[in-house]
Amino acid sequence: VGVVTNIGTGDHLGLAYLRSVEELAVLKRVVVQNVSENGWAVLNAMDPRVVAMAPHCPGRVCFFAWDKESPVVREHCSKGGRGLFADRGDLVAVEGGCEQRRIPLAQVPLTQGGALRFQSENAMAAIGAAWCLGLPWEVVEAGARTFRSDSRTVPGRFNVYSYRGATVIADYGHNPDAIAALVEAAMVYRAKRRLVMISGAGDRRDCDLMAMTHMLGEEFDEVVLYEDACNRGRKDGEVMALLRKGLEGTSRAQAVTELRGEFKAIDFSLGRLSPGDLGLLLIDQVDAALAFLERRIEEVQGRAA
Repeated sequence: VGVVTNIGTGDHLGLAYLRSVEELAVLKRVVVQNVSENGWAVLNAMDPRVVAMAPHCPGRVCFFAWDKESPVVREHCSKGGRGLFADRGDLVAVEGGCEQRRIPLAQVPLTQGGALRFQSENAMAAIGAAWCLGLPWEVVEAGARTFRSDSRTVPGRFNVYSYRGATVIADYGHNPDAIAALVEAAMVYRAKRRLVMISGAGDRRDCDLMAMTHMLGEEFDEVVLYEDACNRGRKDGEVMALLRKGLEGTSRAQAVTELRGEFKAIDFSLGRLSPGDLGLLLIDQVDAALAFLERRIEEVQGRAA
């Protein structure tokens, strides 16, 4: 089974001779082209460049879509194909015209009851892959019920913590599509104030670095920019300048702080949070940053005890 979750607007463009999203799609299509004749490709029906990979699959295709009205899924299933979609709080698996399984998203903690769309799409991709591997539905559902997105299972992928009454989300998102998904997810959480901490990978395009902070500046009250081990060939301060430029003209960000050092930025960001606030920490050195963050949280919990 091969899985392609998305192409979107692309990442890593300008690297390894990849100049366009179309070229990136051709590269990622290798996953689909190498499916065996009796295998499956699980593809995102909401991404046109992923849909275009289907004819290149030597085996069979299973589409998934957040939108139950997806014409791609509807047409595919009308011809006997497999598909997954969200419907009234459930994740539905269909083959041909027959519903195979309906799993309440309330029983899939990863999705927070379906409130987190990008995690719901991830769940559909994973469940689709398990289905195509022939796993019993009871096993698939048990996995969906018990999986947690924490620092031990998927470090740096929407790891959620509580810190002195504030909600802290740590994530390794580092491209515009990821930031867009994270902003949408962060809006699910009620918050008095919203703070975001971000750096940028120096080997990304100028326009991508600026696009990320522009989106964040429209939705977060405070922005903490940091520079550490991610310059990747750029001069000191160059990434920071691009991130700050992306904030120009944004409607919400009222406070912007520039810091050197990821751990220093984490400490500063935590210190700015009050009960009821939300902090989105976009980390770079994933394992080390999460270990540092968790130590700080444990210290606070220890003092409270």
